[in-house]
Parts: sequence; structure tokens; C-alpha cells
Amino acid sequence: MKPQGGCITDKTFRLIRKSWKGMVINMELNAFLNGGIRNIIKATGRFYLGSRRGQTFLLKAAGNIRRNAKIRERKREEGLHVPPFLIASIASTCNLRCEGCYAWANGGCHAHGDAQSMVMEVSDWERVFTQAADLGVSFILLAGGEPLLQRRIIEKAARCDRIIFPVFTNGTLLTGEYLDFFDRNRNLIPVISMEGEDERTDERRGKGMAEKVWQAAGELKKRGILYGVSVTVTRENVEELMAASFVEGLQKKGCGLVFYVEYVPVEKGTEDLTLTQKEQARLQDWVLRERRKRRKKGLVLLSFPGDEEAMGGCLAAGRGFFHINYSGGAEPCPFSPYSEENLKEQSLEEVLRSPFFERVREISGSEALFHKGGCALFRHQEEVESAAGKKENTTGESESAAGKKENTTGESESAAGEKESAAGEKESAAGEKESAPEGKENASAVPESVEKKESQA
Repeated sequence: MKPQGGCITDKTFRLIRKSWKGMVINMELNAFLNGGIRNIIKATGRFYLGSRRGQTFLLKAAGNIRRNAKIRERKREEGLHVPPFLIASIASTCNLRCEGCYAWANGGCHAHGDAQSMVMEVSDWERVFTQAADLGVSFILLAGGEPLLQRRIIEKAARCDRIIFPVFTNGTLLTGEYLDFFDRNRNLIPVISMEGEDERTDERRGKGMAEKVWQAAGELKKRGILYGVSVTVTRENVEELMAASFVEGLQKKGCGLVFYVEYVPVEKGTEDLTLTQKEQARLQDWVLRERRKRRKKGLVLLSFPGDEEAMGGCLAAGRGFFHINYSGGAEPCPFSPYSEENLKEQSLEEVLRSPFFERVREISGSEALFHKGGCALFRHQEEVESAAGKKENTTGESESAAGKKENTTGESESAAGEKESAAGEKESAAGEKESAPEGKENASAVPESVEKKESQA
């Protein structure tokens, strides 16, 4: 039946219903995320009891977080959902080579040749930090590579005091100069990566790394600086990481924040390290119980990807966060390294409104009803690639997913049935081929004075 005058069409009604449903979901998600942020601040307040400098920082941070939440709510009313978190890989180099590292697997730690010239400049990152603050983003997680190799970018983050910056570091550069710097700038929170027990840390990160990590942690504790620990959870260490003695040991050493990151197999042959669905469920239940118990004692426990079913799907692609790689590519997640937009050329708002991110949110949302733990986007990798229309290779260059693929010699072949363009353009095999980096750096190769070291990027 045709609609009468003054009536809306079925198509218009469906669009209105879809829009309204999206608004309701975002309202619920905002409430969920804002509640989580409040709990983090409360636990941080207990950590800083008795610390004048810590309390001063916290008072200012709490005001900024309330203000940021209001900005995000205003943006939501204007039709833009702004995530409270971002992840920024500000470094394209690292002084370690850890087994199974996603940044190495995705080319984020050994940029070379043309890719090295494509990295974000200090001014680019400063612009991103300013835009994020104006949109109401509360936290930007700085990663790499090793972010402490990028002192000038770290300094720009410190000046953007409307945002809290957890800095994910291997801990080898947390010495005198940087300790003083973190002491002065409490909106930067060092988060030291480890694997659980000392033996596992040495096995994955290199002999003697655990000792260096705990030396740095001891110095942070002496100065009363809030610091965190990030552990990668695999089938090999999940039981020891869920032991009460492990968490209690971290707290006694002055740790105030623990990230449990479920392993995602970014390198072939490591799939057996991923948690089973049963292990994932046990981990989430355990983290939830410990979080309630420990936050009254000044310790925050967080898990990633976390309970996506409770959050209505994956938080990537701007629902709760998204990832910016070292060359400015806006990716749904560090474990889903595909991008269509670039922050060297576009704004954060343009990225959040992009059709690519919208499609990825639909993919992850459709999985929510059936999701039983783990990384949703990893299981839908081909769909995400298709949505991007291209694949990112390890140097940050892209190639058409529908048209061409690279063979083992680096030569470019036409896809089946594809014809060459009228302009007769051909890709040069020699021009596209890049040599892989050989060898690896070690911690001893880093100068003691990082502040005087010019950025390699």
C-alpha cells in the first residue's frame, strides 16, 4: 500500500529505527565506559593517598575526565560517537625483538626505505593529541615499537594535560632522566610489559630483562609514581597469571594498574598459544572478581579485549577506541592492521565518520550475540580486509585486495580477468620489492641519554 500524504515510507521508517537503535546502543555503551573510567579514577585515588603531588594530579585529572565526558555526550547528540580511548603507536623502532610481538609482525618496529619516510612527524602527533582533547578523548595509550625512543613526542603528550597517557614500554629505558620526567608529568603513566614470572619474561624478551624491569619498577615505587604492568595471556601462562600470589606480588612492588591482554596469533605457527573459550571465560570471571576486591586497595585490573558480549561487541573501530599506526594509518585495532584513512591528511572526526569504520563496527556488532571471548575481528579478518578494499603490508604500503596480489618474488600479477588500464600503467617488480631487515637490536645499543638522542623517525 502506498503511503498517504504526511506519512513516511517504509524505507524512511527503517532508517529512523536503525538510527534510534544506534543511539540507544551508544548511550548504553557510553554509560558502561564512563562507569569504568570512574572506577579507574577511584582506585587511582586510593593509590595516591598520602601523596601531595599525586593528589594534585588526580584532582585535575578528575575534573578533565568529567569535562571530557560532557564533550563526548554533546558530540553524541550531534550524531558523532567519540571513543574515550585511543591507541597510538608513536615509534617505528624498538630496542628489543620479542617473540610473537604484533608490532614486529605488522612492520611497526622495523620501518625502512620509503616506509621510514612516511612516519608521522612530531607536529602530526601534536595535532592528533589536540584534536583528541577537543573531542573529549580521555586516554591515549602510547605504544610502538618502544615509545620512549620518541622523546619529543612524549614531551608533546606531557603538555596535553587534558588527557592521560599510559605509556606501554619494555622498561629498559626507565632510568634517571626518564624517571625525573615521569615524576614531573603524572598524566604520563608508565606501563611495563612482562610475561608473568621472571623466567617467562626472560624467555620471550631476552635474558636479564626481568631484572631490568624490576629495577625500573623499584625506582618508580621509591618516587611514589603510579605505574602499571601489562601481561600477555597465553595458554602457557594463564594459570600462573590468575594466581592471587601473582597479583599480590605486583601490588607489593608498587604496581597500581594491571593489563591482561589475551594473545592474538599475529605470527604463523603460534595459534596454539591462544586461549580456549573455556579459558577466556574463566579469565574474564577471575578479572571481574579481582577487580572488585583490589580496587579498594588502590589496584586497577583491566582486560583486553575483555567481555565483548557484555559490551555489545568489539570496542574497535571507534566504539571504544581505535589504533593509529606509526605512519598515521587509522586502524580498527592493533590486531586488525587495515586502514583507509590517514591522520596525516584527515582529522579524527573524519576517521570516526568514515564508511570503513562504520562497516567494521557492523561486522563486530553482528558477532556480539554469538561471541564467546577472544578477538572478534581476528576471526573476521577477510571481511575487514574486504571492507578496507586493500591490505596493509609490513612497510605500511597498500595494494588493491580486489585487483592484485604480490607473489613470493615481490612481482605484481594481474588478478584473473583483470585488464591493464588504457594508460598502460605497469608496476615495476623491482620497484616494489623491499628487503626485509636483518639482525636485531639489543637493549645495550641504546644510549644512556635518550633525551639527547634525535628521533630515528
